[in-house]
Amino acid sequence: MDIEEAATQLEALGNTTRLRVYRALVRAGEDGLPVGGLQMKLGIAASTLSHHLHRLISTGLVTQERQATTLICRANYTAMNGLVGFLADECCADAPYAVKKEGAA
Repeated sequence: MDIEEAATQLEALGNTTRLRVYRALVRAGEDGLPVGGLQMKLGIAASTLSHHLHRLISTGLVTQERQATTLICRANYTAMNGLVGFLADECCADAPYAVKKEGAA
């Protein structure tokens, strides 16, 4: 993952409503949630939910699948793990004693 992609995903999650939507989908697991169920769970207007879902889908954090007349939304766990990994991979890499300094005992 490059820094631009990470920034775009983090920016999308920087909105409290989108973060609530995303957390609900992460909690729902692989089965995801129908849009109507997500709307009722969060208590937000359909147009508002649609706007926020579009943003999460466009950043790759959420997928949507039509099953007959129902739209199922799912958290994209691969993207989520990629973003978390991007943040964690270099944890403490520049800490003063992260790498044994040459000549140090």
